[in-house]
Amino acid sequence: MIHPKACFRLRSALAAAGAMALLGLGVPLAPVAAQEGAAAVQDITVTDVVLPLGGTLLKAPKLTASGTRLSKEDLAGILRPDSSVPWETRLAQLDAGSLTVPVLTSENVGPGENRQIVTYRDVVARDVRGGRVGELIAAGATISVVAGPNRSSGTYGQVRATDLDLAALNRLYTLPGDGKGPVQRVYGTVQVSDVTYSDARGTTVKIARLSGRDLGGRQVPDGWNGAFEIVAAGFQGANDRRAFAGAAADLIEATALGSLEMQGLSVSDSDPKGPVLFEIGRVGYASAGSDAGTVLQDLSFSRGSLRAQIGRLALAGTSLAPTVAALRGIAAEPGVEAGLSDVEMRRLAPTLGNLTLNDLSIDLPSEVAPDPAPPRDARAPARGAGPDASRPGIGKAADPKVADLKAADPLAVTVSPRPARRIGLRNAVLAFGPPSDGVPSTSRLSLNGLSLPADLLAGAPILGMLPVYGYRDLDLDVVADASLEEKARDLSLREIAVAGRDIGTVRLSGTLGGIGPELFSGSLPAATMLMFSGSAKTLDLTVENAGLFERFLTAQSKDMSLKPDELRKEYVTASLLGVPIILGNSAAAKGIGAAMGQFVMKPGKLVVHAKAKEPAGIGFIDLGAARSPAAVLDRLEVEAKAN
Repeated sequence: MIHPKACFRLRSALAAAGAMALLGLGVPLAPVAAQEGAAAVQDITVTDVVLPLGGTLLKAPKLTASGTRLSKEDLAGILRPDSSVPWETRLAQLDAGSLTVPVLTSENVGPGENRQIVTYRDVVARDVRGGRVGELIAAGATISVVAGPNRSSGTYGQVRATDLDLAALNRLYTLPGDGKGPVQRVYGTVQVSDVTYSDARGTTVKIARLSGRDLGGRQVPDGWNGAFEIVAAGFQGANDRRAFAGAAADLIEATALGSLEMQGLSVSDSDPKGPVLFEIGRVGYASAGSDAGTVLQDLSFSRGSLRAQIGRLALAGTSLAPTVAALRGIAAEPGVEAGLSDVEMRRLAPTLGNLTLNDLSIDLPSEVAPDPAPPRDARAPARGAGPDASRPGIGKAADPKVADLKAADPLAVTVSPRPARRIGLRNAVLAFGPPSDGVPSTSRLSLNGLSLPADLLAGAPILGMLPVYGYRDLDLDVVADASLEEKARDLSLREIAVAGRDIGTVRLSGTLGGIGPELFSGSLPAATMLMFSGSAKTLDLTVENAGLFERFLTAQSKDMSLKPDELRKEYVTASLLGVPIILGNSAAAKGIGAAMGQFVMKPGKLVVHAKAKEPAGIGFIDLGAARSPAAVLDRLEVEAKAN
């Protein structure tokens, strides 16, 4: 959904861009001072130009048309606000070598207290023929925005556009259509340089260069002006809701953008808790071709001593088709109360496609640790006594100021930073399949080369004990792959795996039943119902040792004052005898115990496969209410093996 303030800014920006393109040539004009015409090529100057463009008012104190055969009467006729001649016809008569406007102001008021004023300077349009402009240039611009209680301002450097179709721009904004016609290209290229934008809260946005290609769209039923007005107003009642959804869908489907590139983006914030700086070297978007999708390169973020960098972030395969379909459905439902239900909000989700990340690094804030305090028997030297050469740092080579401080306070400590700690990630891929009722039918996350200090996992199950076993830095690979079958209401965990260098691998897969899209709505009732409807059907667990078990055995043997081989034998006995007793002493229990004993004797690979005897699986509520592991095991077919 588009927020009303965002719609206001988007509409204002498009209107301002259109204002530059039109330069007073595609909308009503008043007043102009007409003079006698001339058939020869000449220069014509008009003053006090006022141009209403939808909700935007354009003003130009002076406009000069050079190299034109039009007389002032002809130009006045083309621009008459009360002319009965269609704009298409009048624009076709427009012909000039160039149009020059020293100052062009665009004012947009509403909705509410919102207001935007953009002032362009030294605007020149060249090769204006039949409603088309070959090139449009502005030397720069200033912008002032009031959005409710918030105020902001900024500046632009040079603005340049090529291949402008004024007639197409006029049709899109003012004339209704069915939204199914051909795309009408308005701009061939657009370039803006040196953008700086700041608000009263201390946030500053800078863009070194912004460029786009092949911008245009289709005509929609309310016209673009009308559609923007509807979306910006939001909705309060059922009819407003339907109109909002229809207009939003129209605009999404009607907008066409060939490519967009932004270079040198930075966002800084003077936060009292610490200055924030976010930078992106390049942002690129292409609608088609081999480069289709969005790419961000050289991202960095800093706040205080926290630093984060990403080499590349790419998003491909996205589609707003599900969003448009959901909006169309809302627009077609009469008599529905205002607001959106959880189901409707879920269905508005687009197809996300694949997100790829490369070369992530995060430098964590440095921690400081005081040096050990001096012994309690340390005493300050007597007043007037010379320096004690036996005390480090006090003598000829010591800084007199530091020596005086330490002498004055024998309990003083030196604070030194601990070594910097870093989190790194070589690459990551997050892939989503087409949504089903707003929930991706498949999803896969893979993390390769995840490195981090082991103590960051303190408190986590299993992994939180790794520092105890001598691990300081971890190198992990993580995979999570799942699919949702809506009709069968099955969630297939195709692979959940964590692998660590010199640690090993834990891999889990299985099938859970009774799970539908409503589970992912985030509502408490759905999560509560899962306990009653959900079930476990299959489970496969694989454990591969790559050094962790040996470290575990060494640490435990020291704590228990046993040799590692002695402790190993005790664990083997416990696996062969104790585990079956705990699990009910059934054949399956004995098989699990035997496999665990083999694994302990020769740590390699342990595989456990479990399948519910009932086709519907074992309900989660049954698992929670089971009196003993044996009661659950009796309802499973279990196979276990090691090595």
